[in-house]
Amino acid sequence: MINKIGKITVYVQDQEQAKDFWLNKVGFVLKVEQPMGPDFSWIEVGPSEAEFTTLVLYSKSAMEQHDPSKIAHPSILLSTTDIESAYEKMKQNGVKVEEMLRMPFGTMFSFKDQDGNDYLLREDK
Repeated sequence: MINKIGKITVYVQDQEQAKDFWLNKVGFVLKVEQPMGPDFSWIEVGPSEAEFTTLVLYSKSAMEQHDPSKIAHPSILLSTTDIESAYEKMKQNGVKVEEMLRMPFGTMFSFKDQDGNDYLLREDK
């Protein structure tokens, strides 16, 4: 049966901008990058070298040509053990972040990537 989440595909307008966002603003590492044709590459990023789960930064235009029904953006919830530091670091890096939400079940905030896609970062304790 399924025992891990392997990859989550995020469809992006510009793969280089998306790679820059995840590596230089969010602090992820580049796990894989290989050409898939003349116009786009297979790019995977993750929170660390050791992390198994990755985001695939896939060309939105390439997928629209192949299968337009697949480009709906998934709901992605990311985890951190230090929400305050993550919030401040992302703000300093120019990431568009929403107000911090402090709920009885956890502290979290939403942020947008270079294409305006929404993500949620939640503190795990």
